Amino acid sequence: MMRRPYNFSAGPAAIPEEVLRQAADEMLDWRGSGMSVMEMSHRGPQFESIIAQAEADLRELLGVPDDYAVLFMQGGALAENAIVPLNLSHGEKADYVVTGSWSQKSQLEARKFCDVHLSANTREQGYGGIPDPSTWSIRRDARYLHVCTNETIDGVEFHFVPDGQGVPLVADMSSHILSRQIDVSRYGCIYAGAQKNIGPAGLTLVIVRRDLLGHAVASCPTAFDYAQVAASHSMYNTPPTYAIYIAGLVLQWIKRQQYDGLTGLAAVEARNVAKARLLYDTLDASTFYQTRVAPDCRSRMNVPFHLRDAELNAGFLHGAEQAGLLQLKGHKTVGGMRASIYNAMPLDGVQALVAYLREFESRHA
Repeated sequence: MMRRPYNFSAGPAAIPEEVLRQAADEMLDWRGSGMSVMEMSHRGPQFESIIAQAEADLRELLGVPDDYAVLFMQGGALAENAIVPLNLSHGEKADYVVTGSWSQKSQLEARKFCDVHLSANTREQGYGGIPDPSTWSIRRDARYLHVCTNETIDGVEFHFVPDGQGVPLVADMSSHILSRQIDVSRYGCIYAGAQKNIGPAGLTLVIVRRDLLGHAVASCPTAFDYAQVAASHSMYNTPPTYAIYIAGLVLQWIKRQQYDGLTGLAAVEARNVAKARLLYDTLDASTFYQTRVAPDCRSRMNVPFHLRDAELNAGFLHGAEQAGLLQLKGHKTVGGMRASIYNAMPLDGVQALVAYLREFESRHA
């Protein structure tokens, strides 16, 4: 069987081939039900079993404590930029750390609903790092402190859990959730669009501490009220049923993973470390390519890089596609290249990219 191309898209991103094949096998008839999951009532017993299993597997993989609600919502992380302050700010104060394009969008949206203060901001430095947390200015009466723990566009990742100094920590983890083990109890709320490591676009995951529920401002739409969504087990309105089904298959795929003697999410994390190290080591050893993110906060998931001679960009991308290496063009706001190496990207995909990087450099250096 011919190998599929390696898809380095930042999102919607590659889904494990094993998952896609299982979904194809079950497309017309889910486990003898006579229906596709697309056709099921979200209130029927078949789909209720699907969503219940997905939540159970997510709780197991991330060690989600019982005092946290797991919500399956819609609208993506961009919608959560509004939904978070509507639910958690009380219409009062919220602090934001800006380390890239997405946290910048988050704080701008939140300003419509509450008093926003920037505890730290690296925009003038070109989003190339994370400032020392000891320099952050956090208001003790802020309702939450918001961070984006992996900046998809700029390639900046938090490799530590920030200290909110008693203020609940809210994290946009869209582009690295389920890529590594985390301590959920350190956060008040975690949210993530699904289309990076969880499944297809259309699903948004929210994990929120239950004591933070029930404080939505009066103008918050009922369908976006975390307390209402939790009370109705994500069924207040019709949830994104097929996306939840695929996410459930991805979660089970993660549980089956093995690497270097490890299993499950620990195996996935170890493989992600190996993939990122291989790619960054190759870029660092070259004078032909350039990376612009401080080494201590480089993303394992999104690796932006530039050719020192931008005139070669078009040729680089054309050659990459000919080699079966897809979606390597950088975001339009930063240019250059970007390799997104999420969970579904196998190690041999990164090895193929490294081989192409070296070959292209040898022809054009």
